[in-house]
Amino acid sequence: MTYAVTAASGQLGHAIAQRLIDRFGPEQVIGLARSPQNAADLGIDIRAGDYDDRAQLEDSLAGVSALVLVSGMAPPEDRILQHRNVIAAAKSAGVSRLVYTSIQGPEDGTPFSPIVQSNRQTEADIRASGLDWAIGRNGIYIEPDVDYIDSYRARGEIANSAGDGRCGYTTRAELAEAYAALLTGGGMGGKTVNLNGAPITQAQLAGYLNAAFGTDLRYRAISPEAYVADRTAELGGFFGPIIGGIYDGIRLGAYDRPGDFEMVTGRAHQSWDDYFAALAD
Repeated sequence: MTYAVTAASGQLGHAIAQRLIDRFGPEQVIGLARSPQNAADLGIDIRAGDYDDRAQLEDSLAGVSALVLVSGMAPPEDRILQHRNVIAAAKSAGVSRLVYTSIQGPEDGTPFSPIVQSNRQTEADIRASGLDWAIGRNGIYIEPDVDYIDSYRARGEIANSAGDGRCGYTTRAELAEAYAALLTGGGMGGKTVNLNGAPITQAQLAGYLNAAFGTDLRYRAISPEAYVADRTAELGGFFGPIIGGIYDGIRLGAYDRPGDFEMVTGRAHQSWDDYFAALAD
């Protein structure tokens, strides 16, 4: 078997490729990247993988048995077409199994919903492809909250529109474990699974950050409008509303799911006690 991962220069694609290398060795793993030089540190065969270039993708997927398609970052309407290029190239190249990194989230009613809907369309395209397939729906990465600790510390609080909603966060390392299992494990064909840890509130997140970093953060709920304005001021008019839509989704319960991680990997998702304790070491 030869396993391939798209977007191998990105954080999630890189982590999945590394997990496959750890399991099978570098000879059985191929990475695809728009800029192959950016994934050279993996020490494997890195091939050109521009989602807009179907012919290039087909050439790069030659000899690949099973593929992880990491969801792209283009606007929703472009992303659907890019993913269709990958699916069509995989079929033409003789790939037998396709695994897709989809997302959880609010499907209607928020600025993030068009991105969720584009992922659902790709899911439908994969199911109709005739390939053996599996789909993971990722929870929200917890790493950005950890990386944002200095900003939280400066503000003395976490303030957003999630309210008392619970969010099933995850980490890229845990997702890499899950996608390696979906790509290689039996019994996962034709399944759509939620990949996340135990759901927690923003107040609980503040407590974990305090324990790990010695901060004294408190959570403060603000209106969706105020949070979008806050994020737009820092991130601009495209990403600000999208981030606001994610936290609207938390408030609305779109990420409050028990998750299927243990069914996929055979073990429980890393607990948040253990994750944050490791950060404190």
